Amino acid sequence: MGKYGLIDLEKHFAFYGAYHSNSINILIHMIFVWPIFFTACLILYFTPPLFSLPQVQLSLFGYGVVLFFNVGFFLVLIYALFYICLDPKAGSLAALLCAFCWVASSLVAGWLGFSLAWKVVLVAQIVCWTGQFIGHGVFEKRAPALLDNLIQAFIMAPFFVLLEALQTSFGYEPYPGFHASVQAKIDAEIKEWREKKLKLLS
Repeated sequence: MGKYGLIDLEKHFAFYGAYHSNSINILIHMIFVWPIFFTACLILYFTPPLFSLPQVQLSLFGYGVVLFFNVGFFLVLIYALFYICLDPKAGSLAALLCAFCWVASSLVAGWLGFSLAWKVVLVAQIVCWTGQFIGHGVFEKRAPALLDNLIQAFIMAPFFVLLEALQTSFGYEPYPGFHASVQAKIDAEIKEWREKKLKLLS
């Protein structure tokens, strides 16, 4: 159930949740986080294959797709496996979304070519990151999690917004009492942060 060490789901979710407690900021992240992941996969499509691994050719909707086992693939694989370790059910769904992003971004990359793809990625990343910083500055009134723990914030963001959506829409939780336990940790962390902030201002 993701209870210990690296795969402690409550710990990771509480860390990220402490920086995303405002409902509007959460919604903003739900809109922008997965496009950031998708466009990252899109630009990484153009990295060379690793270890001389063969490419895979598929046909989707009448269009040919060439899949490379490159940096983009292994990044997606790491994300997918980590999410499954955190929670087999929601993590499997997140892993499928990661795989979809890899295949779909490969299709789009093939259409666009590098000369256009990098421009699309640049615009999308600027828009998505700007939206998230506005969410933190205007609504959350707290700096993003990436300023405190860059790697953890980047890895957890896609899974966090998915788990948040599943909980909000379907009442899903990885195991009974999960959300109550996580919310207690989030409340305690936010209280501690506010106390530290008041001390700095006084």
